[in-house]
Amino acid sequence: MKRAGILNRHLSGALAELGHGDGVLVCDAGMPIPGGPRVVDLAFRAGVPSFAEVLDGLLAELVIEGATAATEVREANAETAALLDDCFPGLELVPHERLKELSARARLVVRTGEARPYANVLLRCGVFF
Repeated sequence: MKRAGILNRHLSGALAELGHGDGVLVCDAGMPIPGGPRVVDLAFRAGVPSFAEVLDGLLAELVIEGATAATEVREANAETAALLDDCFPGLELVPHERLKELSARARLVVRTGEARPYANVLLRCGVFF
């Protein structure tokens, strides 16, 4: 049994399969899930687990070279906007509809139980060397 890190076997296994340039969508409970990417659904109840908790766990295990979120997060969800700005100084913002289009090319979707709007980010994996 793993001692630390992400314990969910489906998520841990999916993360191990990622490579440089692969996309990972971390999304709230309401984000439409595109067909195609592998999905690990962590949603249990509204707000559980939160977007922030899941993002924190993923960032502890992944090398990220870029991130994209919806422009709408700035007005609709200031707390998530601040979190994204703190985590990703070069955060790219696009209209929500464009984020949904980009998400279709993700390799992995991690759905949280987050119940606040626009708590979504598309991560682009980097390399550790």
